[in-house]
Parts: sequence; structure tokens; C-alpha cells
Amino acid sequence: MTDTQDTRSQSNGEDRGTAGGSATSEGTPGGNPVAAAPAGVRTAADVVTSELVEALTEGVIGSGRTSSHTPFTGKKLAELPESTPEDVAFAFHRAREAQGAWAATPVQERAAVLLRFHDLVLARQNEVLDLIQLETGKTRLHAHEEVQAVAVAARHYGRRAPAYLRPKRHTGAIPVLTKVTENRHPRGVVGQIAPWNYPFELSVGDALPAFAAGNAVVMKPDTETALTALWARRLLIEAGLPKNVWQVVIGEGHVVGPAVVERGDYVSFTGSTRTGRGVAQKAAERLVGASLELGGKNAMIVLPDADLDKAAAGAVRGAFSSAGQLCISIERLYVHESVADAFLERFVARTKRMRLGSALAYGADMGSLVSQKQLDNVSRHIEEAVAKGAKVLAGGRARPDVGPLFHEPTILDGVESPMAVCTEETFGPVVSVYRYSDVDEAVELANSTAYGLNASVWGRNGRQAREVAARLRSGTVNVNEGYAAAYGSVQSPMGGMGDSGLGRRHGSEGILKYTESQTVAHQRVLPMAPSFGMDDAKYSQFMSLSLKALKALRFR
Repeated sequence: MTDTQDTRSQSNGEDRGTAGGSATSEGTPGGNPVAAAPAGVRTAADVVTSELVEALTEGVIGSGRTSSHTPFTGKKLAELPESTPEDVAFAFHRAREAQGAWAATPVQERAAVLLRFHDLVLARQNEVLDLIQLETGKTRLHAHEEVQAVAVAARHYGRRAPAYLRPKRHTGAIPVLTKVTENRHPRGVVGQIAPWNYPFELSVGDALPAFAAGNAVVMKPDTETALTALWARRLLIEAGLPKNVWQVVIGEGHVVGPAVVERGDYVSFTGSTRTGRGVAQKAAERLVGASLELGGKNAMIVLPDADLDKAAAGAVRGAFSSAGQLCISIERLYVHESVADAFLERFVARTKRMRLGSALAYGADMGSLVSQKQLDNVSRHIEEAVAKGAKVLAGGRARPDVGPLFHEPTILDGVESPMAVCTEETFGPVVSVYRYSDVDEAVELANSTAYGLNASVWGRNGRQAREVAARLRSGTVNVNEGYAAAYGSVQSPMGGMGDSGLGRRHGSEGILKYTESQTVAHQRVLPMAPSFGMDDAKYSQFMSLSLKALKALRFR
């Protein structure tokens, strides 16, 4: 994804605007329609009150002041504490003081906090849906994807953390005589840098397994989406997490980010590949581990036997969810030449029918971009491609009539190198269509990028589609789905290959990365040296015979 660090350029207006959306369904002539706003819909002023901000920022260490804005209108949303490097140091001090007692809490009790949090999230989801929409500009349905993801992660680690972390017995050097136990210990205080695009799931969703493993967390959310992370913190404290175990620091990325990386016993980062390389370098200098989910230029392959109606619907979801501001969204679409025209007819029609909207309610199909920087990048990619010969099949223009940062979902045809949109991550509602003649060519094209985060394959023959999927150099591949099937399967690891990052979230890897392994080997009766009167030669002969016997008995 693109840089996470407070990149939004917004109006400095003091009042928060309505974020209520247009009441018309007509929109710009020839463009995407606008979803009608329901009567009585809540506004930003209704949701983000001074009382709410005061409650959410309680305990946040910040010597200065900063503010956030809503992309729906560009107007000021909230005033927030701003942390300095000294504030970050104190936050780590607080977290370290609290972490020991939390680690000593039985894992079953720590896991129970996650299960209570799961129930609170679902019961009070409308609160966080409003905040997610106001801070990111996405539709309510796309915001609900974050609620689903967090609830699933809380349930999974709430149920499975004790098993993942339980001491494990292993066969020792001398079976029976060597008793070996593998223990898991928390790393200590995790430094987490969370992005703006999925401020609920990629903040608390990543922190939950760290807490379950007995760690404390010092998190830096993006300033523009800090309220969502702070709401999650408050709810997790209500569920039973000791308040100092989770510290939140807010501020400019180039100021606060390095201070977090320099102090964490482990670093969790989601953001751009460029910034991620710097984070990895700083972590390596300190010999601490890091997990990095970075950029992607994700491909979708439509096989000749695909159900074209379902594939077209899947392409809309895969390319335009959260206005394309999703690390695992589809930006390259490879369609077999025999079905390309029929597929594009369906895909273009569905894309042109998508309704834009900013209401804090269900009904819109796509929301706003999050910042002027994102809008500029989308416009640059489209304009350069068109200037070099690409054709716009749908969309292709900004929609200031809906909001300052709205852009229509866009399909480009005829894209080729060296157009920037061909190889650079757009991170917006833009997808390029390419035709291929055989599956080998499609696989080669899909793999022709340094990234390897997510991919999608569509075909009626499930076995064949899975065989194609296995050939793709991508951390996750979805068959007959754009991204949600793999991401939602939390028992399985999720992460990228190549320039898309290091490490995995979800499953056992998603929690064990927040631990240090310890091997305790108890040697009994016979020492690992000559004994019982054996000299060196007899001991060596005895051990050689023992090793042959162990192999014959199929010991591993």
C-alpha cells in the first residue's frame, strides 16, 4: 500500500460538515449515480462530540495538539493529543511496567478478554462503523468488513491462543532419557505502526494476538484515523485488558514512527514497501524481529470456462472495495481472449452502475478516497495512461459534486509498459484489463511483478483453477473470490512474498511471531558423554549403533 504516515491534505476548516451525502441519485450526467441519503442520517457533528473525543483520548500521552479531518468534506473532525519522541519513550515505560503482570496472567484469562471484546464489538458495531466511515470515507458495507475481520480474529485467538501457546513436548536427543519441552514467552512490548486504510482491522486486529501472547503494545495509528483505534482500545479495556498494556501515541510519521521502531521488542508494520524497508533496516540494527505487510499489484485471472457474470461481480468487489484502497485489492485483470469481450461487457456495465455516496448508512457501493495525495495519484495514473494510448472503458474522472476526494471506479484497456499504472501500485479505484491466449501466459504475466501479496483465479473447473492458483507467486490466492475468502480464513496464514513484505498474520504464525521460543532439555540417567565405564571409543561406537537403531525404528 502507499505510505501510512499522515499524508492527508485537507481543508483547515473548523466545523465538521455533515458527511450526509447527496439526496439525489442522478449524479453527473453520464457518470456513476449517487446513492440517496436516508432521512435523518447521522452527521459528523452527531458522532464526533467533544465528550467522545475526551473519553477516547483519556490516558493518551501527548505534549502537543494535532487534528484529524473527514475525507467526505475535508473539514476538521477532531482535535487530538500529539506525541513527541519523549512522549513515546514514556508510553513504552508505562507499557513495560504493565506487561509483566499481564504476561503472568494465565493465558486462559487473557484469551477470555478477547472473547468478551468480540461480543462488545458486535453489540456496539454502529459506533465504530460511523467512525470508520468518517475517518476513511468508505461505505458502510466496506466498513463492516473491518467489523467482521476483527470479530473473527478475536474469536479465533480467544479460542485457540491457549493451544498455540501451550508448552509442547518433543522427542529429545536420546528418546525417553532426554525430556524436551518447547515454551513460548512474550517478546515484551510490541511497537506497532498501523495504516489509515483499515483503521479498525489493521490496528486492533493485529494487536489481538500480541495481547493474547502476553505482550504489551505501543501503537502509532495514522493521525487521520486515530479515533477508530482509540475506540478499539477503549472497548478492549472494557473487556478486561489492563489500560496501560495498550498505549497509543499520535503524531507525524517521521517523528513518532522511528521512536516506536527504536523501542519495540518486536515491530509490526503495515504500509508502503519503501517505508517498510526502512523499518526492517532499523529493526535489524537492533536485532529485533519485524512483520511487514507492504504493497501489492494484485492480479486476477479469468479462465476461459469462468462464469462471466460471477467473475464480473467479483471483479467489481475485488477492484473497488474501499475505493481500491486495500492492500489486497485487484489492480491487474487478465482475461482469456476468447471471453474477453463478453466479460468486459458485463464488468463495464456493473462498474458504471456503482453508486457513490457519503452517508453514514448502508446503500452506497463506493465511497471516497482518503486524501488529496491518493486522488492525485489516481488522476496521474489515468491521465498518463490515456496520453500514451490507453482507453477508459468506465469512470476516469473525479467527482467533486459528491465530495472533494471522490473518484469514479475506473477500468482501463490497452495499458502497457512503461505506463506507471502498469507496474506501480495505484491504491485507488483503477483496474487495468489485459488479454491472454493461454494459461501459461496468464501465469507469467501475473507473476511479472516484484510484489506478491494477493491474487484471484476464476473458473468453473475448481481443480484446474486451484492448479493455476498454486503457480502464482502470491501469499494468498482466492479461487472464485477477489480477496475475502483467503483473508477471512483466519486459521491460515496471510501475508506477502517478494516486495509485499515479511511475516504473516492469522493462524499460528500470527501469534507465535509475538513470542520467543525456549527449548528446555532435561537429560536423565545417561549423560551426553562417556559413562558407565565406557571409554571414548566405546562411547562413540555405542552412539553410532544407537543412531542406526533410531533410524530403523523411524524416530524423527
